[in-house]
Amino acid sequence: MLSGMMKPRIKVLTLAVEDLNRSLAFYRDGLGLRTEGIIGQEFEEGAVVFFELANDLILALYPAASLSKDAKIVATKSRLGAVSIGHIVKSKHDVDALVSDARRAKAVVTDPPKDRFWGGYSAYFHDPDGHLWEVAWNPAWTVAD
Repeated sequence: MLSGMMKPRIKVLTLAVEDLNRSLAFYRDGLGLRTEGIIGQEFEEGAVVFFELANDLILALYPAASLSKDAKIVATKSRLGAVSIGHIVKSKHDVDALVSDARRAKAVVTDPPKDRFWGGYSAYFHDPDGHLWEVAWNPAWTVAD
């Protein structure tokens, strides 16, 4: 049972990145996400990028060295296979278009767009730091504008 302090919501998804400028360019220029750019540079270990996404979700990019120092953990270079981040779109065409944008931005497409056994259509790619993204259209889900 959850205590009164835990509410079932995720507000910020922070990705550890090796090169903040490279990752900023990938997500802003390559995928078209809007941001104010790098902020917090006046603080030691404070440089970060925030993207405000739909439904009040924030995608944060934080240097791996800063995140490991802040969380008191050892930074890992391996970011493959533990988690995938799912981006749901409205159509098969939107999957194709977003994967094309990602490829132009130097993403590594691990599985190109195709029909899936579960009735949808999706593809997978790695961002410049190896974070795994799935872009998917699911006919059972609606996506708000």
